Amino acid sequence: MPSPILIVGGGLAGLFCALKLSPRPVTLLASAPIGQGASSAWAQGGVAAAMSEGDSPEKHTEDTVIAGAGTVDRQVVLDMAREASDRIHDLLAYGVPFDRDLEGRLLQSREAAHSERRIVRVKGDAAGKAIMEALVAAVHRTPSITLREGYTAEELIVENGRVGGVYARGKDGLLQAFPAAATVLATGGIGQLYRVTTNPPEARGLGLAIAAQVGAIIADAEFVQFHPTAIDIGRDPAPLATEALRGDGATLINSAGERFMLAIHPDAELAPRDIVARGVFAELAAGRGAYLDARAAIGPEFPHLFPTVYASCVSAGIDPVTTPIPVSPAEHYHMGGIATDARGQTSLPGLWAAGEVASTGVHGANRLASNSLLEAVVFAARIADDLKSNDEPAPVPPVHALSPASPSEPQLISRLRAVMQDHAGVIRDKQGLEEGLRQILALEKIAQNPTTRAMIATALLVLAGGLTRRESRGGHFRADFTAPDPAQASRSMTTLAQARRIAAAVTLA
Repeated sequence: MPSPILIVGGGLAGLFCALKLSPRPVTLLASAPIGQGASSAWAQGGVAAAMSEGDSPEKHTEDTVIAGAGTVDRQVVLDMAREASDRIHDLLAYGVPFDRDLEGRLLQSREAAHSERRIVRVKGDAAGKAIMEALVAAVHRTPSITLREGYTAEELIVENGRVGGVYARGKDGLLQAFPAAATVLATGGIGQLYRVTTNPPEARGLGLAIAAQVGAIIADAEFVQFHPTAIDIGRDPAPLATEALRGDGATLINSAGERFMLAIHPDAELAPRDIVARGVFAELAAGRGAYLDARAAIGPEFPHLFPTVYASCVSAGIDPVTTPIPVSPAEHYHMGGIATDARGQTSLPGLWAAGEVASTGVHGANRLASNSLLEAVVFAARIADDLKSNDEPAPVPPVHALSPASPSEPQLISRLRAVMQDHAGVIRDKQGLEEGLRQILALEKIAQNPTTRAMIATALLVLAGGLTRRESRGGHFRADFTAPDPAQASRSMTTLAQARRIAAAVTLA
């Protein structure tokens, strides 16, 4: 009987890995019902894949390298781009209804910083939802997958230096051991560390934290992507106005009707996301407002072409057919994460990672639009291949004091989110990052709940990474070091212990 494999996370990477492992037995833990609470389900753009005439994996790679601002691993991206077509056909086989033309060919759109139309979509802006619905159905009909929903991982089991599963708390408040010979973290991103985010409530950086807490190497923690066009209607999470709108000609204007991106970048609204986010941020900071104007480019076709965005607007009393949409930057994606190799293996034996919780070298300092879903399925498939030959014995969990559930700490989490928004946001500087570290350490002294403490650990990594990188590059922009430094054109690798030393030095200064 093969030794057990444990996958933690019910989003795209977790489900795809479980399906690709079939018929190998897998236990899949998810904090919410699978498909719900996953950022994948909220993705509007689609999956980037060089499949159209005139496009190529090499072109896709070049666009990714340019957007990644000097820290992308070119070979990793090229290999990913070459696997894209196979993974799209996997998704089609699982029942994903990608848009097609009248002759049955896949329709592909263009998004910011892509040189070709290579985004495979579903109903314009519903790719994530449709992909997840198809994979959830496939998981439910796959007998080799055992679902354990309602469990939040709090700690990795480590025995003799090897990860051997997780301790996870169920909705009954009890902590339970899930031993495994191989553990895959696919727990998503860190959006809920910020007051304004497009990410679901489950995106709290917990997977990154529990790996960091036992010594895993963390890569590129400082690189956080802010989507420039979250719909600014005061909701948490903020609904998203997909980049595909700008790909189809929508423009960004201020309250005076001026297209402010024309003066900022030659590609205007289709510039890389970090540049557009800073442009929107500057208009808001100056009191001029920022709006996405689709009236001329899309107009009456808006409800049909972008139904998800249309519904969000109409629910707030905005008709995007006739009215510009108010927008603001919002935390959208974390390029950093648990460092992995090209097979998804982390620095800890027995532990793999895929999706947003991982940092593979694909995204560099700034993720290219719609590369995230592609990365998730490519690396999930590679991990499955890696694990099919895994025959390590399942460990016996060490003696562990099963702590009772501690009360949630919503006020502390609210304070943490405000600190990160104010001091590790679109624009940063030394003074703000140091103040953020001081405030996060103060919160840690009074935090008791494991979730709060995990969020604090991840926040420390982001703040310390931002303070250490004394330049501006990609999603990391420092007002006191506004230019990129060629000497820093490389990925950052750190540990939680190193981040704590940086934070401690700040408090002693």
